[in-house]
Amino acid sequence: MQQWICNQPGTLSLQEAEMPLRTPGFSLLRVRNIGICGTDIHAFAGNQPFFSYPRILGHELAVEIVESDTFSPGELATIIPYFNCATCGACLMERSNCCENIQVFGVHTDGGMREYIVVEDRYILPGNGLSADELALVEPLSIAAHGLRRADLKAGEKVLVMGAGPIGLFTILLAKIQGALVAVAEPNASRLQFCLENLGVSEASSAAYSTVIDATGNLNAIESGFAKMAHGGKYVLIGLQKQAISFSHPEFHKREATLMSSRNATLEDFHYVMNLFRDGKIQADKFISHRFTKNQVPGIFTKMNEPNQQVIKAMITLAE
Repeated sequence: MQQWICNQPGTLSLQEAEMPLRTPGFSLLRVRNIGICGTDIHAFAGNQPFFSYPRILGHELAVEIVESDTFSPGELATIIPYFNCATCGACLMERSNCCENIQVFGVHTDGGMREYIVVEDRYILPGNGLSADELALVEPLSIAAHGLRRADLKAGEKVLVMGAGPIGLFTILLAKIQGALVAVAEPNASRLQFCLENLGVSEASSAAYSTVIDATGNLNAIESGFAKMAHGGKYVLIGLQKQAISFSHPEFHKREATLMSSRNATLEDFHYVMNLFRDGKIQADKFISHRFTKNQVPGIFTKMNEPNQQVIKAMITLAE
């Protein structure tokens, strides 16, 4: 089979590899679609925390069952790419998304940018009628869903989403579905225009927001978000960057504000998103702006962050 490996920042090479072998409790899967994630782009650029090289990228996946003791061959599915130990304190509290020993597919272990993978059955979610495009979008949407669940969002609440990359866009979408009044802060003109035209949000103002959600992973943006919280407000960091953040303790204290991180997602979040697709509340085509075949894989990562590419969400099709 073929696989694409990031040997070091800035390089992605095609290799021939042996087919993976399945063992009991695991399924052999053919990778159909791969969503390109910000994590993949940051890893390719060399600025992704929790990352080492060489690594096979890719964790936003639509897969086809090839061999399994649990699922039917030919069935489409997606995977929960957060492999947990099931025994640490976080796992025992049913928070396996932040397992102390977590192994994220495509980050800590080799991921899905290859033609076939083997995954433990407990991480496989049958699509039950969802398309390959929809299944490859489930994981990033679940990231957004988990961040909003951390915020304990209420209908009518004033929410500011900082950053309109894919996770920011999906956070906006789900916050709107949940009845929030959403504004967006985004310096990229084309992304901002997409939000205003397609998601029914307003541009960020000087108003204070009861919930601020960072989806940028940019230090300056994260630090600027503290001043945008209302008194009694919440700040949820979905975005991740390498450096220490700083903020004014008196300003934070007088607001009696709440600061929290949001890492990965849970089974509950995945089921929530998949049901939204089934109910017709999310249209995948609206967000997929760029499509690539497997023959285009090595060259596309250098272009993903270029503003003139106007990327909303990029999708690689490995197999039809």
